[in-house]
Amino acid sequence: MQDGEGPPSPNWPREEQRWERRRIAVGLGRAFGGALIFSLPMIMTMEMWWIGFYIDRFRLALLLILTIPVLALLSSHAGFQKTFDWKDDLRDAAIAYGIGILASAVVLVTFGLLRFDMPLDEIVGKIAVQAVPASIGAILGRSQLGGRKMEPSDGPEEVNYASELFLMSIGALFLGLNVAPTEEMVLISYKMTEWHAVALIVLSIVLMQGFVYAVEFHGEESLPPGTPWWSAFLRFTLVGYVLAALISLYVLWTFGRTDGMAYTEILRAVVVLGFPAAIGAAAARLIL
Repeated sequence: MQDGEGPPSPNWPREEQRWERRRIAVGLGRAFGGALIFSLPMIMTMEMWWIGFYIDRFRLALLLILTIPVLALLSSHAGFQKTFDWKDDLRDAAIAYGIGILASAVVLVTFGLLRFDMPLDEIVGKIAVQAVPASIGAILGRSQLGGRKMEPSDGPEEVNYASELFLMSIGALFLGLNVAPTEEMVLISYKMTEWHAVALIVLSIVLMQGFVYAVEFHGEESLPPGTPWWSAFLRFTLVGYVLAALISLYVLWTFGRTDGMAYTEILRAVVVLGFPAAIGAAAARLIL
């Protein structure tokens, strides 16, 4: 044995376990904080309280089911810890769902919006609706509160491009979900004319293109050097707006905002919700 060397400290396994428990506790704390950050604007919106009561149970079940793969994919980008296979991602998704349910229930009970004398169906509906954005926020808590930016997946250019589009979709949800339940979304669409809708589409696309290049100014590398503006416009801005519009349509349908509306009215509602969703999609690399 060389001078200065000695046997390992007998406390080393205990210290390692203590560090591991602390790391897990910090990760769960960040996840709980992310759940609150993402869901509080909706929890404190009256329309979301009622949506949990009257939302069609098939649409709610579909939303809950679709959230699972979304959380698993988010885990591969910014989960509680680095994952290596789909089993780890599903584990993170389950943890995030649990934290989302817990955070939603705690806040709703604290606000007096959940009581034990309420029908079980109403309690489950309110928690389930809120748990979706809260669980997404729980996964995002690592990047929002841990100082770690979400990154696209490593791999070929096609994989990276698909990863970028996925992050844009999450950005669209990030902002779109905050305003989708409100009555103002439908009210604005009723007050708009066709020309207002066209102008809002143009404004959304122009702002998206500006955000695409703002990402470059921020130091992120979503576009290869020398990429012409029209390529960025077609591959990111235009595709991103279509994704934001589709997500807006699905969210409006899920919340029952399209029921009984004419096609032109639905289109205007999609354009209105598509505005914040498009901004969220374009700014995903900056805000996530």
